[in-house]
Amino acid sequence: MKSLTLRTAIGLFVAITIGAAGREQALALESTLVFSHVNIIDTTGGPLQSDMTVILKGERIAQIARSGTLHIPHQAQVVDARGKFLIPGLWDMHVHTVFGDWLPRAENITLPLFVANGVTGVRDMGGDLEVLKQWRTQIAAGTLLGPRLYIAGPMLDGPTPRFPSSAPVANAADGRKVVNDLKVQGVDFIKIQSLIPRDGYFAAAEQAKKVGLTFVGHVPDAVRASEASNAGQKSIEHFTGIFEGCSTIEDQLIAGPKSLGQNVSTYDAGRAKTLIALMAKNQTWQVPTLVWERGQWLIDDIDLSRDPLTKYAPAAWRERTWPMFTRDILKDMDTDPLPVRKRFVQMELDMTLAMVRAGVPFMAGTDTAAGVHVFPGFSLHDELALFVKAGLTPLQALQTATRNPALFMGRSADMGSVEAHKLADLVLLDANPLEDIGNTRKINAVVLAGRYLSREDLDGMLRRVQEAVATSK
Repeated sequence: MKSLTLRTAIGLFVAITIGAAGREQALALESTLVFSHVNIIDTTGGPLQSDMTVILKGERIAQIARSGTLHIPHQAQVVDARGKFLIPGLWDMHVHTVFGDWLPRAENITLPLFVANGVTGVRDMGGDLEVLKQWRTQIAAGTLLGPRLYIAGPMLDGPTPRFPSSAPVANAADGRKVVNDLKVQGVDFIKIQSLIPRDGYFAAAEQAKKVGLTFVGHVPDAVRASEASNAGQKSIEHFTGIFEGCSTIEDQLIAGPKSLGQNVSTYDAGRAKTLIALMAKNQTWQVPTLVWERGQWLIDDIDLSRDPLTKYAPAAWRERTWPMFTRDILKDMDTDPLPVRKRFVQMELDMTLAMVRAGVPFMAGTDTAAGVHVFPGFSLHDELALFVKAGLTPLQALQTATRNPALFMGRSADMGSVEAHKLADLVLLDANPLEDIGNTRKINAVVLAGRYLSREDLDGMLRRVQEAVATSK
């Protein structure tokens, strides 16, 4: 059996763009990877599986059994994982990776940051479709290092969209046409934004169902959260429409204008209970992006001047996107007094716990890199910590980034837990995340589609990201 003497070479192989011949040669060289004496976290809720051996062959988990009971192939690369904990690769289910000139393409920065943080898959909720398709192809071929991509492409918004990477919708005919066009172009799902008109929204929802595309996103300003749930919207982002639906003046808020202060002052527990029950009945997934919400509503109360992660921010984010976001948030969104906004942030945590207890399904998403100082990869661990702060158990929080995304995407046979025959997307941790969710940050190694990345390799990736940031424009 081989030791880990080749791991640095393997790390260099996966960290840079390579040719197909080189990839085949490397995979042949290290076709079998073994974790011995490892503790497996059961994300389905079962007990900890201690002192296990996990054998990976190619991009799949081949065998799992008690250590000492399996035959280890002679040419296998063996990782002694005593005292360490194995979890499925993490998913961030709300990201934007390339978003017009707001988030210019930076695959040598954004994508490695995900992987270095154990994020082996992302749901891109709106972006430049041709670039995303190119990345997806390159990642699948092994010529680009990055997480698995589940992509929407252009977001369906109103006649005059407020964001780049958007498709304008003025009426029902537009809604149907855009859905059909995106189906042909190869998107995985349809993403809705806030300004789409009612008739365009419902037409798009109906057409998405006809052509077999999942329909997700914001609850539009002109639509009730209850209507969106009943129309089959599979996930609601940022709790859009939820607090309006809990308000005694919901009709007035739908007609507009609306404000955060109104949501806080007119919140009704009875209406909330009714809406939560509907979300549970319809199994309407929630992706509250708590880290983004907190950063938005408290942007003038959080000191980001000493954020050590700034070293991973390209010039476009620091000099253009973040100042623009900050200016717009302070002008148009953070118009209520700070105590009101702090109260609302707590209300979102309370809503999260109430919904989870009622059986509403949740997923972790961060809105990276669209938020100010919401960094790819790093922010997902912040999101998990906020779920625990809301009252979820560490297991429930971990499930929002592992088991639940697999269920949502219909990929439970391939992902979401550490089991034989599933994809070899894994994270090896130095400490138990069920004892402290913060331990998901203590990454010892990552396996991406069967490729082993040691801590040394991950640190090298982060150094190269810093180098790319230093020359970014």
